[in-house]
Amino acid sequence: VEFVTLAATYSKVNLGQGFPDFPPPDFLKEAIVRAVGGQSQALHQYTRAFGHPPLVKVLAQFFGKLLGRDLDPMTNVMVTVGAYQALFCCFQAFVEEGDEVIIIEPFFDCYEPMVRMAGGTPVFVPLRLKAPEAGRLMSSADWGLDPAELASKFSERTKAIVLNSPNNPLGKVFGRRELEAVARLCVEHGALCFSDEVYEWLVYDGRQHLRVASLPGMWERTVTIGSSGKTFSVTGWKVGWAVGPDRLLRHLRTVHQNSVYHCATAAQEAVAQGFQRELELYGKPESYFMQLPRELQQKRDWLVQSLAAVGMKPIVPEGTYFLVADISEFKSDVPEDPSSDEPYDSRFAKWMVKNKGLAAIPLSAFFCDAHKSSYSHFLRFCFAKEEATLKAANDILQAWKREKSSP
Repeated sequence: VEFVTLAATYSKVNLGQGFPDFPPPDFLKEAIVRAVGGQSQALHQYTRAFGHPPLVKVLAQFFGKLLGRDLDPMTNVMVTVGAYQALFCCFQAFVEEGDEVIIIEPFFDCYEPMVRMAGGTPVFVPLRLKAPEAGRLMSSADWGLDPAELASKFSERTKAIVLNSPNNPLGKVFGRRELEAVARLCVEHGALCFSDEVYEWLVYDGRQHLRVASLPGMWERTVTIGSSGKTFSVTGWKVGWAVGPDRLLRHLRTVHQNSVYHCATAAQEAVAQGFQRELELYGKPESYFMQLPRELQQKRDWLVQSLAAVGMKPIVPEGTYFLVADISEFKSDVPEDPSSDEPYDSRFAKWMVKNKGLAAIPLSAFFCDAHKSSYSHFLRFCFAKEEATLKAANDILQAWKREKSSP
């Protein structure tokens, strides 16, 4: 919230917040216009509380195909107010006083407070950086789980692990070996898995997104969470979903019914039409799910080059909207302050938006308090932006580089 406010006040270019500034696909805009401007008065009223029937039906078809199982749209799918509410329902439904929830760092920042709000205790396990080969840019693939360290975090108090792949903020796409280690420990300890897969279609360089619920023993203990915001570039529509076995989703339905109760009918109708189109075009070049990652990979590569050209050290992401860059070479602009408890990257990001007009998010914001200081020389940038926005960011960076090199 603090950095959003700073960006709104000072930034000329905002690469901080994770939303596109380009339009959604025409077919989806046309679908929402039909939903609100057509003859169906029902689309202006309540629909089924746990999901508009056309939407849960097509989600069950689509994700049933991806997971290799028959899904019941009424019991295996629930529509939520964005993926955010699906996460909230998971924590409220299953986490109680005394329960522990394992969170992999860096983590999307709502996980920790949501666990604490439910009365649980977060247990953190960081991804460990393996130094890349000389002359090669760092990749999000260079950050991995230590199997022994992960295993040491599980105990009789472990209720769940939160898995986020592709990962925000790092852009890491978890590989099969890492996911199998997670699955093995969940089965061994009887733990649940809340799998945040909102960036499932935004995977680059030919990598594949693997769904943890498809692994042996994991369907019955996994809630898979998705988002139309990231899927169709409509983050303001706030249509998300949870997919899983009825034995788990029935408890999410209880929380949902007694909190928000219902999601916007017209938006659900439009998303249903979008998924129907994508189901018919699945795997074909015309599919938006094929086109969007190609476009975003080009934007990623362009920002990587811009940051590297001025001396920042980008970590090339395998997925998501985001890339993280090492700002160590810029410490002469914002000297260390030993008297300050604030992480260095946080102070740097504030200075950068106020003095250069470029907004980004400090990576330390995605770590627990005990670990922030160990990861305080990185910033997260969002590259899901128009070409003009990225060019404006590049212009700021180049001007900054010229200032640094001038006598």
